[in-house]
Amino acid sequence: MAMIERRAFFDGVRGALYGGRLRGGQVEGLTALLDRFERGGGPDDRRFLAYMLATAHHETGGRLQPVRETFAATDGAAIARLDRAYAQGRLPQVAVPYWRRDPHGTSWLGRGLVQLTHRRNYRRMADLTGIDLVTRPERAMEMAVSVEILFCGMLKGAFTGHKLADYFCGTRADWAGARRIINGLDRAERVAGYGRAFLAALGG
Repeated sequence: MAMIERRAFFDGVRGALYGGRLRGGQVEGLTALLDRFERGGGPDDRRFLAYMLATAHHETGGRLQPVRETFAATDGAAIARLDRAYAQGRLPQVAVPYWRRDPHGTSWLGRGLVQLTHRRNYRRMADLTGIDLVTRPERAMEMAVSVEILFCGMLKGAFTGHKLADYFCGTRADWAGARRIINGLDRAERVAGYGRAFLAALGG
């Protein structure tokens, strides 16, 4: 696995994606993702890393830190925001309010660098990563755990059945189609643009 030239990478993304300045949390998040890629466990294809970086950037609103759904500071605040949106008809795709606390007081709302939702998905990711996300779903808010969820989910197709190798293989690079790994084609072109910018910074 070829090492990533960090100075060139950070210089590249600072201007292209972060308005000329990176905050400490953004540096921490980007570094965690680069470190995980360099540890291996997947193909040595920088397009994979670029698209994972783009996904984390998009899903966290550029923060590059694990976040709760709606970017709330607490589970309670996130639940309240989701309840309001649901009552106002702004979540038409939701049949059952999955974020509401279960009989044990646990909420299965979205958490992490990529939003892991629903108990069944926490269970699936726990089985794949070996991290107990069922007893302690809040662990998805830990940086190292969230990075592992993102890598495992996108490399293995655990989120939607689509995986990185379906879109980046040989000469094929379907930057827009790769959004299906996470969420259909929602904001597909925007995330594709982020991915290309990250790849350029990676020297790809």
